[in-house]
Amino acid sequence: MSGTPPTAPAGATPAAGVTSAADPAAPPAGARGAARGARAAGSRTGRRRPRTRWRAAFFALAGVAIVGGVGWALLGDRLLVVRSVTVTGTRVLTPEQVISAADVPLGTPLLSVDAGTVTRRVEAAHPVVASVTVTEDWPDHLAITVTERVPAMAVRMADGGYDLVDPTGVVVRYAKAKPAALPLLVTSLSGSALRGNAAVTAAADVLAELQPWLARQVAEVTVASVPAGPPQVTLSLRDGKTVQWGSAGNAAQKNRELSVLLPGQARDVDVSAPGTAVTR
Repeated sequence: MSGTPPTAPAGATPAAGVTSAADPAAPPAGARGAARGARAAGSRTGRRRPRTRWRAAFFALAGVAIVGGVGWALLGDRLLVVRSVTVTGTRVLTPEQVISAADVPLGTPLLSVDAGTVTRRVEAAHPVVASVTVTEDWPDHLAITVTERVPAMAVRMADGGYDLVDPTGVVVRYAKAKPAALPLLVTSLSGSALRGNAAVTAAADVLAELQPWLARQVAEVTVASVPAGPPQVTLSLRDGKTVQWGSAGNAAQKNRELSVLLPGQARDVDVSAPGTAVTR
C-alpha cells in the first residue's frame, strides 16, 4: 500500500460541520474550546456586574443615611433653628411690636413654627393688622410680612377724640385730633358697633368711587337708611356745598355730572338718579 492519503473524488465537497485537515483557515480544536470557555465566562460576568453595581449603590446610600442621621441627632437642633426674624410692611406698628406678638423665641426649631398660629397671634394683638404672611426662610430665618389697615374715615367720640376706621368699620387707631385728609363719618355708632355696619360700608364704597379731585373736597359723610332700599349717601364738601350721591354705583356717570355742575353756583347737587341731576 502506498503512504499517500486518499483524496476526495473530484467535485466532492466536505460534509457540513466537517473541516478538512488541510484547511489552513480552520482554528485548532484547542482554540475553539478556549473561545467557548471565554464566552461562557463573559456571560457569567455580565450577569454578576449589574448585581454588583446595585449592591454598591445600596451600601453607599445606606452610608449617607447613617451619616445624615447621626449629624441630625448631634447638630440638627442647633442648626435648623430661628436665629433671626425680620418684619416688613409696617407703618403704624413697629417691627418690635410684631415680633413680640408673634412670640417665636430665637432658638425655636424652624420645623416647629406654625405659620397659621403666628398669623393669628399678630392679628389678635394688633387690630391695625389686616393680614400677615409668615415665611420660613431656611436654614435659620423667619420673615413676617404685614399689611396694615388704612383709615378711610374718622368717627367723633364722646370725649372729643376720634376713632379712625377702615372701609370695613374696624377701628385702626384713636386720635385726639381728626386728620385733615380724612372725612368725618356722621354717625351715633362707635367702637365695635362700626365693624361690618351697612352704613359704614356704604360710605366707604362711595368715597372709593369718587374721583381724586372730588374726594379731597369731602369734609363729612352722612348715610341715611331707606326702607327696602340701599343706604343713601350725602357728601358735605369743604366749600359748603352738598352732594346727594345716593346709593353706591353708577360712579362714572355721577362723577361726570358733578364735574360739570359743582363749579357752578348751585349749593346742592343731586345725582342720586344718574341722567336726571337736580341742582338747587
